Amino acid sequence: MSAIRFFHMADLHLDSPFKGLFGLPEHNFKKIRTSTFEAFNTIIDKAIQEKPDFLLIVGDIYDGENRSLQAQRRFQEAMEKLFQHNIPVILSYGNHDHLNGSWTRFALPSNVYELPAETSVVQLNIRGQQVNIYGFSYSERHVKESKIESYPIASDQHVLHIGMLHGSEFSDTTHAVYAPFTKEQLLERHYHYWALGHIHKRQLLHQNPPIVYPGNIQSRHRKEQGIKGFYDVTLSQASIELDFIPTSAVVYNTVEVDCKNMFHANELLKKCEEALSLNRQAYGASVVELHLKNIDEHASSLFEHATVDAWLETIREAEEGIEPMCWVQKLVLHTSSTLYEHTAATKSVANLMEQWDISAWKDILKDLYQHAGGARFIDPLTEQDIKALMHNAQELLAEEIQRT
Repeated sequence: MSAIRFFHMADLHLDSPFKGLFGLPEHNFKKIRTSTFEAFNTIIDKAIQEKPDFLLIVGDIYDGENRSLQAQRRFQEAMEKLFQHNIPVILSYGNHDHLNGSWTRFALPSNVYELPAETSVVQLNIRGQQVNIYGFSYSERHVKESKIESYPIASDQHVLHIGMLHGSEFSDTTHAVYAPFTKEQLLERHYHYWALGHIHKRQLLHQNPPIVYPGNIQSRHRKEQGIKGFYDVTLSQASIELDFIPTSAVVYNTVEVDCKNMFHANELLKKCEEALSLNRQAYGASVVELHLKNIDEHASSLFEHATVDAWLETIREAEEGIEPMCWVQKLVLHTSSTLYEHTAATKSVANLMEQWDISAWKDILKDLYQHAGGARFIDPLTEQDIKALMHNAQELLAEEIQRT
């Protein structure tokens, strides 16, 4: 029997809102805002050009259960293009775009197989090779129970068996644990390939047979760093070939600049410019956290008379108009003992806290210090305590803004 070839992708999150970005020029924001569509178009164009036997999309095609009109229109148009080239698509819906949501419905063409809430099988015959593809769609947002027992054990090994599952290992708490499984449970099904979704980090859980998370096709925030994409898979009874294909329209990344023995502002700006230029050459359009490392006693003087916000805006101005874009989302200063983070979004709150004296802090914290049960366990408030509180509050605020 001949080998088959398919594309395995998951977590498209089309029309993701990209929260936590502030101060971008309009054209840069538009580039980021449409990046999920651009990444998806890259896949469709490659499929039309290279004509794999089919596509697998393992959950979370849309970012929300309401499935935005724009996202559905673009997805439907892409499926029509694949229909015109006789390329089947087998898809499931995940926790973000579950079947119980409310949306304006589009009719998908006949080349698209939408898996129902009950675990089902799609059978294809590809050049004489029968392929059975098993999977289900989420009936609601929270599928907490294991679904593995609903997948049949493969008995006919003349057939290629592929499992589709949008879920996570019992032990993986990086995402909400939905449709949990263990590797042993998957291996007990005796499938030739497990196409997973839900975890946005690309990873190979098992080599042979492959148990694969392709990750999402486009990063949506700073915690999803690096190049994203999908797997181009060639599978036969005797062999497996996995080829990762990048699709990121915008790459989230961390860029480091060594500030040791730096005395002048122009030195630092030149170093930042060079580092961002190298990042641009390597990754194209990107959103970066710029980390200034090894700030010694010489380099620290550069920040005595100019705020972190002033440095951030100056660096951004130097990058403005250069293509592909390299937007500095955050500037992080590292010294031997302290880590400072700041973005434009935290500026007003940080400035307000800096204006508070010890009396204001005591008034703000009075409920804590006047609590009958807990006050006796708390030491009197000091200037050092206030500095620590300000630092921790700014870090928490910055972290929360990026998370939302």
